[in-house]
This record gives sequence, C-alpha cells and structure tokens, in this order.
Amino acid sequence: MKIAAAAYPFDWFDSFADYEAKLTRWVEEADGADLLVFPEYGAMELASLGGREVAGALESSLHEVARHAEAVADLHAQLARRFDCHILAASGPHFAGARPVNRAVLYGPDGRIGHQDKQVMTRFEREDWHVTGGPGLQVFDTSLGRIGILICYDSEFPLLGRRLVEAGAELLLVPSCTDTVAGFNRVRIGAMARALEGQCVVVQAPTVGDCDWNPAIDENRGRAAIYAPPDGFWPESGVIAEGGMDQPGWVMAEVDLSRVAESRRNGAVLPFAHWPESE
Repeated sequence: MKIAAAAYPFDWFDSFADYEAKLTRWVEEADGADLLVFPEYGAMELASLGGREVAGALESSLHEVARHAEAVADLHAQLARRFDCHILAASGPHFAGARPVNRAVLYGPDGRIGHQDKQVMTRFEREDWHVTGGPGLQVFDTSLGRIGILICYDSEFPLLGRRLVEAGAELLLVPSCTDTVAGFNRVRIGAMARALEGQCVVVQAPTVGDCDWNPAIDENRGRAAIYAPPDGFWPESGVIAEGGMDQPGWVMAEVDLSRVAESRRNGAVLPFAHWPESE
C-alpha cells in the first residue's frame, strides 16, 4: 500500500468552505495514497472560524474547534469515500466530559472506523490547557492491515506501543505537534524505537511552521517520516522515507505490511519475540 504522512502547516480560515477546500486539496495531492496521516492538533486551525479573540484564547479556541466536529467528520468521510482511501484525521479537542480529550479519528472508504484518544498528557496540556487523557488503546482491523495510534507524547512510552503490537498492530500512526526541535526529536526517537521493538512500521506526521493567532500552536517543528525496524528486511537506517525539516507537504512510500510478519519471524534480531525475556 501507499502511505502518505503530512507535514502540515496551519492556515487562517474565514469560512468552513475554506477549510474544506484546503483539506480536499491535500487529499488530492496525496496522489492516490491508500492511507493518509494528518498530525496532532492539526484541527486547531478551525479555531480561526471564531475570529481573532476566540482563536487567540486557550479555552475558547478548544470549544470553537469542538463545535465543528460533525462537519469535520462528514467532510473526512466524504473524502475517504471519494478517493477510496483511509484517513487519520488531524486530532483535536473532544468534550466527552467537563474537560476535553485529544482525539484522532480514523476513516475508511465505508465511513468512520473509530477513534483514539491521547493517553498521556504533556506538561502544557495538563498544567496550562487542561486537556485530559482518555484511557484505552485500540487496534483497528482494516482492509490495509491492523493499525494502532500513539498520539505524539504517547509514542515516548514503550509499554503503550508494546500493548498495541501485542494486540496485533502491524502499523503504528504517530500524529505529532511539537514546538521545538528537541520536542520533535523526542517523538521521532520514540517512534523509531517503537518500530524497532515491535518490528512494525511507524508513521510520524507533524505540524510545521508558525501560527501567530493561537498560543497553543504558535511554533511547530518537525519532519514527516515513515520508519521500520532495521532488522534486515527494511532499510539499514530504519527510515523508509522522510521529508525535509519544517518543509510542508506529503512524504510518501510504498509499504508491504507482509514484511512485518516476516521480520518478526526471521529478522536478524527478534525483539518482538524476545521482549518477555527483558521483564
């Protein structure tokens, strides 16, 4: 299958139609990819629809983005059906209770497949933004393969990734949003480590560029990439494909997930099988 990982910049919108046009253009430019991965908190650009005052405040911007959830879901379902693809939508706030979770939703050609909430909050999310964790990891059984999602900081915790691969995940999606090169590298290193340990493919899709109208997403650093275990069946670097630092656009690669099973059976090393020996 062909995977497309987005390095995604934020834009200001005067209408929902402007957002629809941007997202449609991005899906068109993915050039027939079977799986499109958008970043963590990419949905926050919808806060612009509330105007400068709403978009510029941490609390009101969360509510403004959540207000458009139904229209966003309809748009993604339509695009996945129209282009016959799977799309991990950019994550954003979902108010399941008094405080929001950070939710990423997966769509397929037949509609909404399911969602994954971020498990572990960063200091900014818990101390300043008061976004909460939504416990519970899922593996999505799709026509492309078995997919798990680790949202940004979650990728830095080995046991979360282990739980997903033990449940059958062959492909881990890591949407990210980091405001420093150090933050990006923490997620990148985590993503590559999860690929090594789980002997699986990991896709990182970051936000990039500056945004002068919301303090939560004001600076964004990163590069999109697709990683694999460097165990003999994949590139020696563990990097299948990667883009330039802070360069917006798609990074794409053809990936055969049958090689995940082969890696786990016959790799030069077998960390997936040998994990229990480390406990």
